[in-house]
Amino acid sequence: MAVPIAVLDCDLLLYGRGHRTLDRFKLEDVTDEYLVSTYGFPRQFICYLVELLGASLSRPTQRSRAISPETQVLAALGFYTSGSFQTRMGDAIGISQASMSRCVANVTEALVERAPQFIHFPEDEAAVQSLKDDFYALAGMPGVLGVLDCTHVAIKAPNAEDLSYVNRKGLHSLNCLMVCDARGALLSAETHWPGSMPDCTVLQQAALSSHFETELHKDGWLLGDSSFFLRPWLMTPLHIPETPAEYRYNMAHSATHNVIERTFRTMRSRFRCLDGSKGTLQYSPEKSSHIILACCVLHNISLQHGLDVWSAPAAVHVEPAEEEYEQMESMDSEACRVRQELLLTHFS
Repeated sequence: MAVPIAVLDCDLLLYGRGHRTLDRFKLEDVTDEYLVSTYGFPRQFICYLVELLGASLSRPTQRSRAISPETQVLAALGFYTSGSFQTRMGDAIGISQASMSRCVANVTEALVERAPQFIHFPEDEAAVQSLKDDFYALAGMPGVLGVLDCTHVAIKAPNAEDLSYVNRKGLHSLNCLMVCDARGALLSAETHWPGSMPDCTVLQQAALSSHFETELHKDGWLLGDSSFFLRPWLMTPLHIPETPAEYRYNMAHSATHNVIERTFRTMRSRFRCLDGSKGTLQYSPEKSSHIILACCVLHNISLQHGLDVWSAPAAVHVEPAEEEYEQMESMDSEACRVRQELLLTHFS
């Protein structure tokens, strides 16, 4: 005798008939204020992301009720900007925390696939010159193609034996090397380096270094702080300035390099999953690296949409100040010559 099997609607059991489930939540049903307060971004920005990522998020599934691209984007933005899988956020769009986690994974990979589209150095001469002009307008430092620095993002311990991700503060982290322009838009982002690696070692092994060694250094230079070695394409501060020209150089260098520090602060403010206030990223180093890179892509897209990087509210959680780093003295005679010529030509 055949036994009838009842097919249960899990969303109905979890939330009841009046709850917005997967196919019921619509952007037009909520206010702009609600979207910004809950997901961190306005309606127009969210709609753009849905259109941009829709094809990647609509891949075939065996589930009878696939989660819409719109819902996936909202779930991911909720995590990036809050730093946690809050039950109320899943409830708001009608999905469980497990589904939210899958949404974050899907959106993250879709954004990572598009990283080269949104994070890159300008290529045509006019754009390169505009980049230099914008930096020069800040503090009179000529020839600057970008400012670089590293920042650590805390992650869970991969395993008890692996100490490569333990930084000098004794915490597990990824050391992320980034370059930005004068507006704070990222030009390069390498987010996968283990936290135990010093900044100078990260740069030595980074794709950015070989890129500038072979292609871009003839057009100008990057600015880095004293944790990096002086290179012909990387200008660092003078350890002990003595002349008025050297003091002027260091002051212009510091004022210009400050852009990347401000960018790090505002990114942590906008994307609270990076700032450690809700705990470390609870993923493997590889997945954590992808989440960081996805936030970098969103950062640049937000700038393209006029969401001013400097207007983001200050984060409650403040990252502890970095320990003093060893001053890196360069043995590169060509790099010393380039910096000395810069001093004589523009700061004497």
